[in-house]
Amino acid sequence: MENEDHRSLGRRLRLFDTVPIIGAGLPIWLPDGAVIRGELERMAAEIAERTGCVRVHTPVLAKRALFEQSGHWNKFAEDMFPAMKVGDDELVLRPANCPSHVQVYAAEAHSWRDLPVRLIESASMFRSELSGVLGGLSRVRQISLDDAHVFCAEDQVVDEVVQALDAITDAYGVLGITVDHYRLSGRGPGSGADQDWDASEADLRAALDRRGIPFEYVPGEGAFYGPKIDVQVRDSAGREETLSTVQVDRVLPERFGLSYIGVDGAKHRPVMIHRGLLSSMERLVALLIEQYQGGSRPGSPPCRSRSCPSIHAGMRMPRSWSARVWLRPASAFGSSTGAPSDLALLARMLFRRRMSASSAIARPPPGTWL
Repeated sequence: MENEDHRSLGRRLRLFDTVPIIGAGLPIWLPDGAVIRGELERMAAEIAERTGCVRVHTPVLAKRALFEQSGHWNKFAEDMFPAMKVGDDELVLRPANCPSHVQVYAAEAHSWRDLPVRLIESASMFRSELSGVLGGLSRVRQISLDDAHVFCAEDQVVDEVVQALDAITDAYGVLGITVDHYRLSGRGPGSGADQDWDASEADLRAALDRRGIPFEYVPGEGAFYGPKIDVQVRDSAGREETLSTVQVDRVLPERFGLSYIGVDGAKHRPVMIHRGLLSSMERLVALLIEQYQGGSRPGSPPCRSRSCPSIHAGMRMPRSWSARVWLRPASAFGSSTGAPSDLALLARMLFRRRMSASSAIARPPPGTWL
């Protein structure tokens, strides 16, 4: 049987919808879909915390000048919403979160002892996509991204990239996502000195080599500020897409004059790492809806009660997930009539894989896990 597209399946399961009066590319998350999205956001937050990230919050609006300085306006102006004139200012809905995180780093003085500084935010960014390319959750105008940025010294870059790759592997193991291949996307049209791009590419290669990960090199597909590792997956129709990315950036720290005081007492420029652990919530949920087709795998018995020993047996997962997902009454995931639906199985299957005990990521404190 051919797999059902997430757009029809998600609506049939009452996970999300789009309504004309709100607009195309602006889906609303219905209560059952919000359960799944909420658990994924909590999962991403827990992994980010274990990898040393601290949470920040930044506005979705900023002056146009911020994005002119970062280079986003020059690169993406046609894909951004028009600037809004407010008094003497021109405010813009952000197309990316990184310029705001640069300002968080710049708000305080830093020394070598502070590094790496790891910032995480579950934030919205906006793209003015044309109506003809919008569809379901996979192409939207408001993107909800689990976005981390790391500011570190030159000799810390490879370790930070390796940690990001390990976090992605850990998360994919929980969700049952299979990586098709890794791609090292090299320099295309962009800014920055050649030696900086070469150094960033060398850092990414070193991290992939340390983990023994084979990769495909694709010139010209990097971000405008640096090369990146793209984690490529395939959807239920076999189409290839990028889910997670790790990017090394020596351009934005230069553009914004970022610095820290080194051991020698002199100013040094930090390196910035952009880390997208789970991609956008919209793209991730679209992939998972199609992957699990709203049901369980063959041989997995349904669970219709408050507790399900067959699920808990032999598993080690965060206690918070257990309380919110596994112990939730099946009717909480069910239809409006209160009858259990395939959504209960979908939510169950999203989290049935346990974290790998051999993961290089530091385990949480005792008592956190079942």
